[in-house]
Amino acid sequence: MAAATVLPAPSEPEPQAENESVGTVIIAGLANLAIAAAKLVAGMLSGSAAMLSEAAHSFADTVTEVFLYVALRRGGKAADEEHPFGYGKESFVWAFIAALFTFVGGAGFSIYHGVTTIMTGEEGGDYLLSYIVLAVSFVAEGTSFLRAKRQVAGASRKWGITPYRFLRLTPDTTVKAVYFEDSAALIGLILAAVGLGLTELTGSEFWDGLSSIAIGLLLLVVATILARANVSLLVGRAVPRRMHNQIADDLAGIPVVTSVPTLLTMQLGPGDILVAAKVDFDDDVSGAEIEEASDEAERRLRARYPGIRYVFLDPTRGKAGRNHRDGGVDL
Repeated sequence: MAAATVLPAPSEPEPQAENESVGTVIIAGLANLAIAAAKLVAGMLSGSAAMLSEAAHSFADTVTEVFLYVALRRGGKAADEEHPFGYGKESFVWAFIAALFTFVGGAGFSIYHGVTTIMTGEEGGDYLLSYIVLAVSFVAEGTSFLRAKRQVAGASRKWGITPYRFLRLTPDTTVKAVYFEDSAALIGLILAAVGLGLTELTGSEFWDGLSSIAIGLLLLVVATILARANVSLLVGRAVPRRMHNQIADDLAGIPVVTSVPTLLTMQLGPGDILVAAKVDFDDDVSGAEIEEASDEAERRLRARYPGIRYVFLDPTRGKAGRNHRDGGVDL
């Protein structure tokens, strides 16, 4: 990201963004539950490994949406004496558990069932119902995906970055999870349809089993991406580099500030950021002026980035112009 470009602050209030995320998760969960039941029936009647893998995929996604809903609710709790910085990181915990469930429940079953089908070579039944279920599922998953895509596109426009970079940088793990899971679901449906078609054309169950394995590997990739993102946030990830540099410039731009030798940031939750900095104030200013400058710094930062909840400034010695730039996450 270019350091010279200013990130605009989101104009939409956080409660609306949270409600949008909740709606996205609920719609995705209901769609996945209905689709999973239909796929299971079709898979049992046809004996298709790919269809049963898709059923496991959708059931895993349904449970994942439950975890993501819990993440939104638990992570949004207000701060208290026991957790003075709030419960934002709990949303990362539940999102990480959701990723693990996708890894075990979806990918594990799909790969195992695919290998078993290839080894045993069991013949399937009539695939017509499976094709119908796959078509209906594609429409339902596509509807859920389009909602997630609109949310990602809207958020990326507010930040002035591409949707791809937004997905890499955003701490909103619920939106990221729904987007990637719906994308994987659409690709999985195509893989299942190809597997069924090749099985019918060749009469070999190898293609059905191979399709099931491909679906499992797809889920494995998605689970790994989401798990890594959540681990990074749980450990205490900094803000993006462009935001870090803008914070440093805002602090250094206060008249009585000589330099900002150390600037530390941390994502406390999907919408909460902590800023801690060592600031060198002009040696000639009074304590009252330092207090006034500190208040001004907090006002500036919160006006530009409403997600900043805590600002801690530590007066320290430094050298003029020696500011801590190019910190944060550069993705």
